[in-house]
Amino acid sequence: METYRRYLLPLLLLLVVMFGTLPVGAAISVQCPGDLDGDAIPDPVYTAETIPDPNPDGILVGDPNPDFDPNVTCMHLSSGDGYITMGDGRPMYMFGFSDVTGIPEDNVFIDGQLSHEFPSPPIALREGDVFWLTLSNVGMVDRPDLFDPHTVHYHGFPQSSNIYDGLPESGLSIKMGASLTYYYLNNDPGTYMYHCHVEATEHMQMGMLGSLYVDPIQNQTGFGGDPNTIAGKEGGPGPTGYVYNDGDGSTAYDVEFALQLGGFDSAFHDASVNTQPLPFALMKADYPMINGRGYPDTVAPVGPPAPPEARPLDGFSTQKVNALIEAAAGDRVLLRLSNLEVTRYFTLGSPGIPMRVVGKDAKLLRGPDGIDLSYTTHSLTFGGGMSYDVILDTTGMSGTHFLYATDLNFLVNGETDDGIGGMLTEIRIAPAP
Repeated sequence: METYRRYLLPLLLLLVVMFGTLPVGAAISVQCPGDLDGDAIPDPVYTAETIPDPNPDGILVGDPNPDFDPNVTCMHLSSGDGYITMGDGRPMYMFGFSDVTGIPEDNVFIDGQLSHEFPSPPIALREGDVFWLTLSNVGMVDRPDLFDPHTVHYHGFPQSSNIYDGLPESGLSIKMGASLTYYYLNNDPGTYMYHCHVEATEHMQMGMLGSLYVDPIQNQTGFGGDPNTIAGKEGGPGPTGYVYNDGDGSTAYDVEFALQLGGFDSAFHDASVNTQPLPFALMKADYPMINGRGYPDTVAPVGPPAPPEARPLDGFSTQKVNALIEAAAGDRVLLRLSNLEVTRYFTLGSPGIPMRVVGKDAKLLRGPDGIDLSYTTHSLTFGGGMSYDVILDTTGMSGTHFLYATDLNFLVNGETDDGIGGMLTEIRIAPAP
């Protein structure tokens, strides 16, 4: 059976793509302004590999690429199935995305299969970025009977168009063996998220979820005309960044972490790989996670080894994003918190360090007259599709603190696990020198 899945099914999928179900002309194809070799990475200059042949314009190695624009950001995602390892060591079948940026177009179909991750690769952008996101559907290797299309829905994007919003009812979805490039002009900073919107209840439960956030223009301009307030200024006293264009530096931070809450229903995932009716009405999160891992894997620098059924692009793990929060005493720690779990509410508690909430659902907490509406709390409750931006002030603190689900039934790795696991991570603060 293993040989069948790993070798014959990919060949079958390739034959179907080439001869069976796709319209003529469907293929993996990247659109990225300034990209000279189809790997979704804009090229500022010509290299020996990217000089056209023939070369009527006499382009030389090192010549500037006239189509290169520093404000253009590109990314290439593949979509399909895969496997991850749960906190109790159990392999779990899932659907997901993987980052195939940098992989030549001709290799994406094979390299992408069974490499998909949970959570999906995080996407970090800047206000003003023109974002070209190519999605290529490489198919379901372990469920070749599923010819599911996929999309990317940029959840909360304020200027969405129908064609690029990811809703298959009003836009486009991507069939197996084909690609679509989405276009976004990022005018609004904040913490968002993304997911597949085809058969959304199923595909989101199966793992097609990821973090996405946009840094404000204030990082590059500073505020109040003072160049020392430019974020990340080399050798300067400015902070690492700001959460929003606050105009006064009130959302400045020194280190940041994106944490996405979620949970898998093991019965639902088992039914998916075993071709059984899916228990939609009984769906529950018996494997609660932060960034696709249950504690103690949440704090491990490297994800757990991928199950043998998977083919991770890094050769090791399909869970690449940990949830460990590390800072030095006195740091202002930004947590970009989001939740796309649609079957449960989660309450996240930080008993040791107060959380100052400065943004909610990608909006700065300010009134129409500019009044500060931020507040301090030790717990936040998340429904599906919600995000919070919170800042932890670690002045005078050190040691290990905890961030965890206050509903204690979410501190498990599976219903039979008798240890502490699930939706819990650590905040480690190094003492001041």
